[in-house]
Amino acid sequence: MIEKKSKNTDLSKIRAEVIALKKTIMNFKFQKSTGQLEKTSEIKKTRLKIARLKTNITKILGDQNA
Repeated sequence: MIEKKSKNTDLSKIRAEVIALKKTIMNFKFQKSTGQLEKTSEIKKTRLKIARLKTNITKILGDQNA
């Protein structure tokens, strides 16, 4: 049971980070539309981070179900 608690806390941390990154992307998009964003590559990098985190979530959930 101790392992499940640590995995659940990991999941909640990962999900919170995904939400924060989605908010960051939204801010980047606003900055891009107003011409304030200098490094447009940050949008792509942030999207890739979200994809990696979502992959980790799927991996953790798959390990629990196996």
